[in-house]
Amino acid sequence: MRVHVCAVGRLRNGPELTLVDDYLDRFTKTGRAIGIGPARVIEVEDKKGGGMVAEVALLTRAVPKGAVLCVLDERGQRLTSPEFAQKLADWRDQGQGDLAFVVGGADGIDADFRAGADLSLSFGAMVWPHMLVRVMLAEQLYRAASILAGLPYHRA
Repeated sequence: MRVHVCAVGRLRNGPELTLVDDYLDRFTKTGRAIGIGPARVIEVEDKKGGGMVAEVALLTRAVPKGAVLCVLDERGQRLTSPEFAQKLADWRDQGQGDLAFVVGGADGIDADFRAGADLSLSFGAMVWPHMLVRVMLAEQLYRAASILAGLPYHRA
């Protein structure tokens, strides 16, 4: 199952990009043996200033057709890391070919787009900068692959 991180905005060279690249590389290497991955990042940018409406159009084109759609949103479901790992395994075991995680811009994700998602996922009640959410998602993907592979990275 291929994993796509579709995000509004571009990560510039810096610590966030370094962390995302590192965790997604680890995820891809760990996930290969268990049928999850590789991961790739698709960045979209609304250069015309159309706001959430324009971002939804760009994100819709970025998400592969037929992909399981998971949006990152503060109002979403809160899962433990093992529960998140099980979600990935369930989608993989159902034969899903693509899984897309969507990270919105500074104003979040359009409500209609969010309502059409298979899962709305929250990393807690606090609002996180969308650039840090990418780091947190990349780490949780690696953690989930490690859990499913039976590796000692996750200590619960």
